[in-house]
Parts: sequence; structure tokens; C-alpha cells
Amino acid sequence: MSFDLLQWYRKNTENDVLVSYLGSVSEDVISSLLDKLEDVLEKKNIDLKTLKKIYHISVEALQNLYHHSDAPKIPKNKSAIEKNVVFILKKIKDSENKCRYYVITGNFINKSNTRVLKERIDQLNFLSKDEIKILYKLILNNDQFSEKGGGGLGMIDLVKRSGNNLTYNFYNFDSNYIFFTLRIAI
Repeated sequence: MSFDLLQWYRKNTENDVLVSYLGSVSEDVISSLLDKLEDVLEKKNIDLKTLKKIYHISVEALQNLYHHSDAPKIPKNKSAIEKNVVFILKKIKDSENKCRYYVITGNFINKSNTRVLKERIDQLNFLSKDEIKILYKLILNNDQFSEKGGGGLGMIDLVKRSGNNLTYNFYNFDSNYIFFTLRIAI
């Protein structure tokens, strides 16, 4: 049985959602989502430091969706839902009644990229805050870019800005693609 994106999306947007989006990603969509996000956060009276952190992490997460999503080839008799990405911002109170924010993203990627992505995130989650800063500066000064145009700073920036490890899952879709989810605690 293949992964059901709509079912996953419904489950993850049942409670505590401030902003959610399921659809195709483009520069216009990103701009619109960021405007909506800013409006929602300003109405919640969030302190400026947290607001900036959420906004910056959301920008990076949305750019990652835009630049690193792969679309499975869908038979003509099936819905094109698989071309979509997911962006969710949640506010959840913990056991001490303290609010935590979570940015959750999801997108399809080619299975051949799974191992490298998992290793990269695991490596970042293992590093200390100081090591993350050093790695960030090292790559920033490296001037090397991937085939998709990035320098590899996206995930590092998410860890650096959030101050937390990244949580991820891979869901099998078909023999060539998986649905990759990323959860960033703020």
C-alpha cells in the first residue's frame, strides 16, 4: 500500500495549527504563505525574538521545499496530489504549559536521495551548537554549489536557528519515490 498524502495531512492538521498549506509550491505561493504567517504571528502577540526565529525558519523550510522536491510521474487516471508539498506551523503547549512552535514540512523525493539525506540530518543532529556554527561558516566560505544551486546550508541553518535537532520520517510511496517529512522545533 502506498503512502496517502491527504490522510497524513489531515492527521497532522487536526489540532493546534496556526498555518497550513497543501499544494504546489512556487515563488508566489511562498510569498503568500509568508505574508499569511506574518499576519498570524503578529496577532498572537509573540515576542519579537521568537517571531523572527519562526519566520526565518519558515523561509528556509519553504525554500527547501521549492528547490528540493521531486514529483513522481503520475498515471493519467490518478490525482496529481503527489506533486504537492506540505507546510504546517503548530503551537503546542507542553506538560509544563509552555508553548512550543513546530514547523513541519513534507515533500516527495527520489528514493535514491534517501540515504544521503538521512546521513546528513543524523550528522547535524549529532553535532554540538559550536560545531554547527563552525560547519556553517566552513560551507559558507566554500563557494561550492549543488546541482540544484544550493550550497548545502539549508539544513544546517535550520538546526542553527532552531537550536534543536531535526526530526524526520520517510514514507514509501512507490518503487522510486518517498514522502519526506521534517519537523523543526522552535
